[in-house]
Amino acid sequence: MKSDLITIREMCELFDVTPRTLRFYESKELLSPIRQGQKRLYTRRDRGRLKLILRGKRFGFSLEDIRQLLDLYDLGDEQKTQIRRTIEVARERLAEMRRQRAELDSAIDELAAQIAEGEQLLTDNSEHCAQAHVPGRQHNADVRCTHP
Repeated sequence: MKSDLITIREMCELFDVTPRTLRFYESKELLSPIRQGQKRLYTRRDRGRLKLILRGKRFGFSLEDIRQLLDLYDLGDEQKTQIRRTIEVARERLAEMRRQRAELDSAIDELAAQIAEGEQLLTDNSEHCAQAHVPGRQHNADVRCTHP
């Protein structure tokens, strides 16, 4: 059992997080390491919980969503409730991410169109100026050409 315990430094190295991150999750009661004086020792359960916390954060879940999902592990129904709830929350998050992607795709298309329009204006202006200053042709004083 003792070999299952790891220090805060080992936990940080294992999950590429800072001690401050671990203390933050502890303050939010998402992790509950064993305390030996000032020393924190993390169990296999803590490691599993941190793995789920980090995965949830990567997928954009709120800490409250993560807490609710972690709390379901303690129900003792072979994790069926937790799995069902995880699927439900994941579907909601997936729908939100797809909505955000659609908005981003639309913004990308709009920006690309603006760039193309600007480039076309530059091309049209350059061609117009080139024709306005053809040798042997009368110069039109109304034509204004700008060069970038």
